[in-house]
Amino acid sequence: MTTTTPATPTAATAPAVTGERADFLVALGQQRHFLRFTTRDLTDEQAGRRTTASELCLGGLVKHVTSVERTWAAFIVEGPSAMPDFTAMTEADFARRADEFRMLPGETLAGVLADYDEVARRTDELVATLPDLGAAHPLPSAPWFEAGASWSARRVLMHIIAETAQHAGHADIIRESLDGAKSMG
Repeated sequence: MTTTTPATPTAATAPAVTGERADFLVALGQQRHFLRFTTRDLTDEQAGRRTTASELCLGGLVKHVTSVERTWAAFIVEGPSAMPDFTAMTEADFARRADEFRMLPGETLAGVLADYDEVARRTDELVATLPDLGAAHPLPSAPWFEAGASWSARRVLMHIIAETAQHAGHADIIRESLDGAKSMG
């Protein structure tokens, strides 16, 4: 079955694609929609509020997914040099990384969503124009990666989709805890 890209703001700027690339864009677009949908009609204060025992808030989840997508898209193009050296990260590095899970003073939900839209647009263009989805790079050293493993662009896109879907589920729980609103049902 061949699908084409949906008429969404992020996919509309990418060249029309079919087949596997369209499937990636549709799947990623659906998960992005669910994540964004959890932030509908919220104030900046609500988007930054923790509603569970975790540190997560809706604005922080969008920031995190934006960072993940940006970094992995750069990995597709640049390889492991696009990723931090996780084995050399300091406490300050980990503190900065933790900041992507929360809304910081001066950040707005509109700004966080605009950044996400821009990253999504660039990723969609990359999916549409990348010469070879099978092109692979070695993964950087990190405790959560298998030593010596390589990921193709295809595998990275599957990871971005999975990460977005996982955090859209987290966001749904946070939103329901915030004010009872749900993404589905």
